[in-house]
Amino acid sequence: MRTSVIGYPRIGKDRELKFAVEKYFSGDLSKEEMLQTAKMLRKEHWEKQDFIGIDFISSNDFSFYDNVLDTAILLNTVPQRYKDIGLDDLDTYFAMARGYQSSRGDVKALTMKKWFNTNYHYMVTEIEDNTEIKLIGTKPFDEFLEVQNAGITTKPVLIGAYTFLKLAKITGKKKTTDYLDDIATAYAKILCRFEELGANWLQFDEPALVMDMTETDIEIFTVLYKKILSRKNKVKVLLQTYFGDVRDCYDELQSLSFDGIGLDFVEGEENLNLIKEKGFDNKKTLFAGIINGKNIWKNSYEKSTQIISELKMQIKNIVLNTSCSLLHVPYTLDNETILSEKYSSYLAFAEEKLSELVDLKEILLSSHPALHKKYLKNQEKFKQKRYEENALLNKKISSLTDDDFVRHPAFAVRERIQKERFKLPVLPTTTIGSFPQTRDVRANRNNFKKEKITKEQYISFNKQKIAECIALQEKIGLDVLVHGEFERNDMVEYFGEVLDGFIFTQKAWVQSYGTRCVKPPIIWGDVSRSKPITVEYSKYAQSLTSKPVKGMLTGPVTILNWSFPREDISLKKSVLQIALAIREEVLDLEKNGISVIQIDEAALREKLPLRKTDWHNQYLDWAIDAFCLVHSGVLPQTQIHTHMCYSEFSDIIIEIEKMDADVISFEASRSDLKIVNALHAAHFKTEVGPGVYDIHSPRVPTVFEIKTALLKILDKIPKEKLWVNPDCGLKTRGKAETIKSLENLVCAAKEIRKQLEQ
Repeated sequence: MRTSVIGYPRIGKDRELKFAVEKYFSGDLSKEEMLQTAKMLRKEHWEKQDFIGIDFISSNDFSFYDNVLDTAILLNTVPQRYKDIGLDDLDTYFAMARGYQSSRGDVKALTMKKWFNTNYHYMVTEIEDNTEIKLIGTKPFDEFLEVQNAGITTKPVLIGAYTFLKLAKITGKKKTTDYLDDIATAYAKILCRFEELGANWLQFDEPALVMDMTETDIEIFTVLYKKILSRKNKVKVLLQTYFGDVRDCYDELQSLSFDGIGLDFVEGEENLNLIKEKGFDNKKTLFAGIINGKNIWKNSYEKSTQIISELKMQIKNIVLNTSCSLLHVPYTLDNETILSEKYSSYLAFAEEKLSELVDLKEILLSSHPALHKKYLKNQEKFKQKRYEENALLNKKISSLTDDDFVRHPAFAVRERIQKERFKLPVLPTTTIGSFPQTRDVRANRNNFKKEKITKEQYISFNKQKIAECIALQEKIGLDVLVHGEFERNDMVEYFGEVLDGFIFTQKAWVQSYGTRCVKPPIIWGDVSRSKPITVEYSKYAQSLTSKPVKGMLTGPVTILNWSFPREDISLKKSVLQIALAIREEVLDLEKNGISVIQIDEAALREKLPLRKTDWHNQYLDWAIDAFCLVHSGVLPQTQIHTHMCYSEFSDIIIEIEKMDADVISFEASRSDLKIVNALHAAHFKTEVGPGVYDIHSPRVPTVFEIKTALLKILDKIPKEKLWVNPDCGLKTRGKAETIKSLENLVCAAKEIRKQLEQ
């Protein structure tokens, strides 16, 4: 029995890659120095896995920004607009990821979307009619040789041909099927090249196989791999899936000449049953994903050995595997010098998950697994009680009635009341919430945490920044203002630090996209609110202006989805606990004179099941209810906003309408305003603010560009329903570019208003 890891984190345990790449962007680090940092990290990660005893270590799981983007470069799918700028290969890559703006050219970044049901974002490949898909890059081969020279043999990993095409955006008149021969040929050449280099195994990641597949999808997958595998000689091919089960294509996986099949036994609910009912080709090796790659709790050796025992009754060759890449969890508990053993003894980050794989291998190879010392120690940990339940909170949840999830009066009545109250112009302008977190803002927060300044000094500084932010927005001419969120680190972590039931880490960073890293809180026990969270700063900001200032909150679903959740209770119960806590904050804001309250649900779609048949009963029904519970108690004249970003929302528009917010802002700029068509088709009644420019790029949108977007939106959305805003918060942007972008936004809105008056 052997062990395998699908992929490993790449940002560095101290975020070395993040800082090196950002310094390169700002001109403070040379390209050679950045490349050297990347090489050092790759070596460190390979050697760590080798030292702990992993048998199948992946290479090419490293990326400067995103593995899907890496594959696009590898296969020559670079849109012409990026080639026309004339940059070198690496800077063209970064232009595709971030956009580019200089005298040499001005291009937006590629669309960014969520990677299946995770908080990681991938770059959407664009395939044009004149695109010639072919193998042109060398990255996977270079990294295989790099680690081989260090004395370690790896299994190279690539995004599979089917998933690559399934996630790509076909921009011209051609169809996916027009590219099958070319991409199959390219992947066959990849196989041949790795055979020349001496690779034993090659891993193709095909997570798209766990989604609903039509007969056409299955045919495309089969056609692709019959051709790819026909070139297979000595190299063994592992078809790796994750995030679900393969019920739609299990027979095809068995019939095709794969040497290994990787299945997820954490989220793949039907995979074990499929094997029991249909059998497994014993000429193949099963890579059994039993170590959770998406959560940070210790593995139950009892449950894992039971799964492997059942599998061994059917399958001869089994490799112990992670359920998905460890990209989605932090590096190591060794970084957590403050977290007490009371908490850390229940946790496993990436490095600890490597040890769990080795432990399970040792246990399963022993003559009496259930009596093994490590098995018994682990079993005893799972028998212990972690925390005391909040009986009062659980009673509140059990006593909720249907009316607690309904806001009165109906939206149309509220809309008339609110328009009379606020008297905003047509196309009111606002931002999503946060303003740039400049160096002095971060220093103030860090100094307070390290007790270098007093609480009074900390608050005084934040209030000064709030006053500056309000004055700036009034000068720019925005209609509905925000306080800037200078007291907040992360939109989820900030609330978790004040709510009961969360624990926090020092350096448990995970990659969200590119160089953007987040440090998700851990939901340890029952969640409740013991004191106001945002009221003081919101009241202060509103006192500085006659314009409405939004109270800014994170919604319960996003807090749940952007935390590491509990595994001992249902997600539904956990989100209702959070919803009750945020509801108390909403009502306190209203009592203190805050007339506009934004409850962000940026991550609404994140835990949406990958199969449509499971959408409602496993997620949407209780997720929408949780949001409604948060705001159902406010007065009709209080305007409730929410915000959603970087996911596909078109197919759940009807469900979003049921959230019954008064205004919803969407990410829209990177998706070519597709959401607008969906809103129009659904006769969406809620007022909306489709983002008119992309804040994840450093480029400044022109007035003409924003006006063009607004006119396009106005073809589908009535002017009385339309708000004008960026597509997300401005925390990660620079101050100068933010001011110029917002000035252009306000100017564009005013010019369109004049046109509408004529």
